[in-house]
Amino acid sequence: MRTIQNQTFDAERALYGSSDILVKDCSFDGPADGESAFKECQNVQVEHSFFNLRYPFWHDHGLTSRDSEMTELCRAALWYSDHITLECTKLHGIKALRECADVKMTGCDVISPEFGWSVHHIEMEDCDAESEYFMMRSYGLHFTNVRMKGKYSFQYIEDSVFDNCTFDTKDAFWHAKNVIVRNSVVKGEYLAWYCENVTFENCRIIGTQPLCYCRGLKLINCEMIDCDLAFERSEVEADITTPVISIKNPLPDSRIIVPSVGEIIRDIEEGTGTVEVRKQEAENAGVCA
Repeated sequence: MRTIQNQTFDAERALYGSSDILVKDCSFDGPADGESAFKECQNVQVEHSFFNLRYPFWHDHGLTSRDSEMTELCRAALWYSDHITLECTKLHGIKALRECADVKMTGCDVISPEFGWSVHHIEMEDCDAESEYFMMRSYGLHFTNVRMKGKYSFQYIEDSVFDNCTFDTKDAFWHAKNVIVRNSVVKGEYLAWYCENVTFENCRIIGTQPLCYCRGLKLINCEMIDCDLAFERSEVEADITTPVISIKNPLPDSRIIVPSVGEIIRDIEEGTGTVEVRKQEAENAGVCA
């Protein structure tokens, strides 16, 4: 493997088509303002390097980045690439990851609108992210200990698992399919509308009008905080450990178990799902089941 160290590049396609290179302590910046530094490369390792120019990693196969920074000006940094490992790397440009496959991220900091669209098979662990439309239309996500803040996240994702995560995000998981969220906090309005076969287990769900128009929805030992108008027109099995402000029109064959509920709204013919108040808890609280 050839080593390139302590250099600055600003030319167009500076290292185009390179293979088997280690780039250390380099800067991709300068007056020439060149794009696509590593386009069409294979087996590239980058360490302690700085990226301030556009589109550095497109159509690459086999890329590792460690302890590096991609600035706000480094837009659309990784597209159409595969077998990517990102460790302790800052991704701060818009659209930083798109149409990529087999990605592993550890200890990274993401500030990137429209991050992660149409990505196939990505593992993310111990990362922080701030984004809008985060991970849209991606599948095969496995996130562990990820903290995310933004809006419209995880729309249209499929076949994904989330463990010990914290998401502060509006309209999350819309149209998601075959997803499991465990031991996590999900805060935001209008959670997971139109989703299919989504399970929340040991989670804290916070915010108004969650989980409406769902199919195959399951909640296992979950808290629901400040949740009103929940489960509208959803098919759901739910075991909830906290009071719910209101439940609206759960569909037939639904079963929702709660310690108490402020209001059950049934104003359509199909809103006949079972809402069951735990007997002992209801008696202790002076509530009739």
